[in-house]
Amino acid sequence: MDVLFEPFQLAFLRHALIVCTVAGALCGLLGVFVTLRGMSYIGHGLSHAIFGGAALCAALSVNYVVGAGLWGLGSALAIGRVTRRRIIGSDAAIGVITTASFAFGIALLGMYSRVRQSIEATVFGSVLGVSAGDVWLVIGVALLTAVVVIGAYRKLLFTTFDPEVADVSGVNTARVDALLMLLLSFAILASMKVLGVTMIAAAIVVPAVIARMLTNSFATMLWMSSLIGGLCGLIGMYLSYHLDVSSGATIVLVGFLAFTVVFAATGRASVARTRALRA
Repeated sequence: MDVLFEPFQLAFLRHALIVCTVAGALCGLLGVFVTLRGMSYIGHGLSHAIFGGAALCAALSVNYVVGAGLWGLGSALAIGRVTRRRIIGSDAAIGVITTASFAFGIALLGMYSRVRQSIEATVFGSVLGVSAGDVWLVIGVALLTAVVVIGAYRKLLFTTFDPEVADVSGVNTARVDALLMLLLSFAILASMKVLGVTMIAAAIVVPAVIARMLTNSFATMLWMSSLIGGLCGLIGMYLSYHLDVSSGATIVLVGFLAFTVVFAATGRASVARTRALRA
């Protein structure tokens, strides 16, 4: 029994468990909007874009949260701006802008040694760097996101499923898109220290995909995806400690295992639910 409860006796691991659980739920909640909009690549892209901002902050000795957050927000707004011109698709806009930002961060890694030392945990995630401040940051972002989603539920729903009709009906879809990108940037920034840049995209997409296979109700999908994300974060972090494996990788693998089980169990029923949800 002592082995089972050992992680809870260490302060930094308690912090990591809380952060992973809350961050998993947060990513799962926002992942619903991302997945249903057909923008699953945005989580991967924005995490790479924020990496560029984080590298720049390390090079200039600027506050990481403020600098990387502003950089990520700027990248998200630029993606939205390019996409709305309808010259290229959202996937192409994400690829161009975020890849350039990531390349900029890689260039800084080669130029400044202090950037390499500061940014390694950002790429792969590190439970050793989780502090009480990180816990409150993730909780604060999660509460803010929940309040915004509840307050702007109808606008988000309308814009997600039929943005053109929503725009004609008086919904400022550009503002709604910017709001969603802002929340997503904050979520990625808050989760990056534990999940790492390379794993955040899966933490956003996988819980939403699992929930999508289990229900055809949008409202149910929101809380179900949050619950799945939170459980994947908690279980993954717990296993990460006992297996001595990267926390981000373990969380993603737990999510993939859950996806495999649900996919095998639901079969054709999940396809029917997906079609009903789209309709």
